[in-house]
Amino acid sequence: MSQITKRALEQSLKNLLQQKPLSKITISDITEDCGISRMTFYYHFKDIYDLVEWACAEDAARALQNKKTYDTWQQGFVQIFHAVRENKVFVMNVYRCVNREQVEKYLVPLTDQLIMGVITERAAGMTVREADQQFIAQVYSYAFVGIMLDWIRDDMRADPEELVNRLAMVIRGGITQALERFRTDRPDSMTNPAV
Repeated sequence: MSQITKRALEQSLKNLLQQKPLSKITISDITEDCGISRMTFYYHFKDIYDLVEWACAEDAARALQNKKTYDTWQQGFVQIFHAVRENKVFVMNVYRCVNREQVEKYLVPLTDQLIMGVITERAAGMTVREADQQFIAQVYSYAFVGIMLDWIRDDMRADPEELVNRLAMVIRGGITQALERFRTDRPDSMTNPAV
């Protein structure tokens, strides 16, 4: 029942965003549209931004389903772009009403999930510290999030497939090479890393 209520609140928020900006929407507006009490809202979310964050995470999780492997990561990224575009009114409202860092906060964990799945797969059989794997994921995640934020700022005009293909050309083989450089079972590990 909890997920059903959360989804209903999400849908009410998205309905209201068709009529006015996020900064003008109140919890009373959402609960009235949804037909529930304010207490019920606060049982699930601490404020509107908590609901926004949950909605972003849910949309991205659906987009990334079964796309966290080396062979499917590009499809996962393309699906994130499409999920964002399908929720354009919602995303543009969030983008305009909160600062860039807040939008990054929503996107980074999603891309980290995707990239960590790829890194875990590529690191099989290697001795690479968990912290180093997370650092590699973070580097790639920030590259993707930066591209995504620029795309949102430019009103989502560029073709998602083309953007992801260009990103793939830049990073193809890079994750495996980065993991090799961070291996702790090599005699020359972490000495004089080549750029």
